[in-house]
Amino acid sequence: MRIEHVAIWTHDLEGMRNFYTHYFDAVSGSCYFNHSKEFRSYFLSFGGECRLELMEMPTVSNNRNDYKKHHTGIAHFAFRVGSRERVDQITDMLRTDGFEIISPGRMTGDGYYESAAFDPEKNRIEIVA
Repeated sequence: MRIEHVAIWTHDLEGMRNFYTHYFDAVSGSCYFNHSKEFRSYFLSFGGECRLELMEMPTVSNNRNDYKKHHTGIAHFAFRVGSRERVDQITDMLRTDGFEIISPGRMTGDGYYESAAFDPEKNRIEIVA
């Protein structure tokens, strides 16, 4: 078995697509549009088997509790970027561009070097060496 994809509802489909293609080298597929539901989505690939699906539909609620607390749905997803230096480089780029850093690069208790940040819609992302 393998993870096929992770999906995120958004109200800024193009902004979210631009974020993941710019900072994480995602390759975007073409936009899918279902006219009857006003549903649009992109699948993004990252050079492996797992993909990210970004989805937008006007009827999806914005109702989210305090974004700094975990909530039902996606807790986080992680990008493996290859080295500690790359973790720190991407984290610095995100900070410079005004994105909130949850934790800077650090060694975790289970032996990973990682940082964590919020994307434009406050989804938690781990950046792992």
